[in-house]
Amino acid sequence: MDLNTVTDVRLARSRADLSALGPTVAPFAGGSALFGEPQAHLTGLVDLMTFGWPSLTVTSEGLEIAATCTLAELSRLPAQLGWQAHHVFFECCTYLLGSFKVWNVATVGGNISASLPAGPMTSLTAGLDGIALVWRADGSDERMPVTEFVTGNKSNALATGDILRSVTIPLDSLQSRVASRKIALSPLGRSGLVLLGRRAADETFVLTVSGGTVRPIQLRYPDPPDAATLRDDVLAIEAWFTDPHGAADWRRTVSTVLAEEIRQELA
Repeated sequence: MDLNTVTDVRLARSRADLSALGPTVAPFAGGSALFGEPQAHLTGLVDLMTFGWPSLTVTSEGLEIAATCTLAELSRLPAQLGWQAHHVFFECCTYLLGSFKVWNVATVGGNISASLPAGPMTSLTAGLDGIALVWRADGSDERMPVTEFVTGNKSNALATGDILRSVTIPLDSLQSRVASRKIALSPLGRSGLVLLGRRAADETFVLTVSGGTVRPIQLRYPDPPDAATLRDDVLAIEAWFTDPHGAADWRRTVSTVLAEEIRQELA
């Protein structure tokens, strides 16, 4: 929808340009989340796309995803030798309720910063133990797991004037075997649940539950758990919620089914 209260847009070319951010001035990149609901309090925007950050940077330590990387770019990530998790990048992009037009503008950082439970980029980066780099308003940098960055339904670790700069996926996660599951109440509906399982070379097993919880919840085991242990641990999660896309008890129960599918796939 139109943001008809906005009278000024600044193009960010250096970190100093972020000083314009405040209670009535918001950062934006693709804008799909920002323009998705009324923002009557806003009078200005700071465009992050003009920073010109490389969208995807492969290093010896893993993959750095710029906050301004679009879903279309991420979905076309070239395969790398030994990256068994490569397939899940495209899969999680398909979990977004949006057309190819949305893929071309929606950004990874915007999706995570919106902090909606059904945000597939939150599911992806949390499930792969992604580390978020936050540029604080005071000029400092802070790194934290994506599982800590998103704190609740539409809430996160960003304060006024802060921005999410990037997310780094560690090489160990990229080299792990990964399986994902998504379920919705209608074939093309918004995600009711997204689960991502990862089995590392050292046998560490990590299950990340999102979509049906107010924030990503991780279950971590030194070795793959048996079916009963995983089921009981999923049922013990307390962050379920009810909305038009699914009831809390449905989400809780179906999660045990999807978790077992993932456990067997990675066995």
